[in-house]
Amino acid sequence: MMKFISRTILAGLVAILPVVLTLYLLYWFAVTAETALGKMIRLLLPETMYWPGMGLVVALLAVFVLGLLMNAYVFRRMFASGERLLYHMPLIKTVYRAIRDFFDYFSPASRKEFEQVVAVNIGDTGMQVIGFVTQAIPERLPEDFRGEDSILVYLPLSYMIGGYAVLMPRSAVRPVDMNMEEAMRFTLTAGVTGSPGHSETGDN
Repeated sequence: MMKFISRTILAGLVAILPVVLTLYLLYWFAVTAETALGKMIRLLLPETMYWPGMGLVVALLAVFVLGLLMNAYVFRRMFASGERLLYHMPLIKTVYRAIRDFFDYFSPASRKEFEQVVAVNIGDTGMQVIGFVTQAIPERLPEDFRGEDSILVYLPLSYMIGGYAVLMPRSAVRPVDMNMEEAMRFTLTAGVTGSPGHSETGDN
């Protein structure tokens, strides 16, 4: 009886926690934006002109404008210069680089680099891992890495931020019919989410 109750509670938690955590993150963003920017707005505008939610609207507009500016070459150069400063700061560079790399996985600007999902053969063991082809043109690799038929494949780690960039023969990989988001979700959760097609359609 206790095992049945435990399994049922666990099943309920597995079903509800992703929804709760997603809603909480959205709530946290809204409250943080409203609290931080709302105070600034009240300092600039008369109290009668301020209405609840204005801070969140300003935050969304600021993020949108920042996205537009990232399309400008000059702004990208300025942003890259600021990042280089962070990369030279002890401790900060490690944390920032890890967070930056994680979000770069889902960036539209870097999606083309990871658009080819492949299965990588591990020797003659029959084992395979999911990887992303990041560089298939030998001339764009460091000179010592320019094999006759080698490509650079990124192998992400499950439940971790990071992975390995591995140079391997093109014959050691095969294309997989998955898009980048499906493959990354499947890999980062160590397959716990199951088949991407099944998880999204509900088929068994």
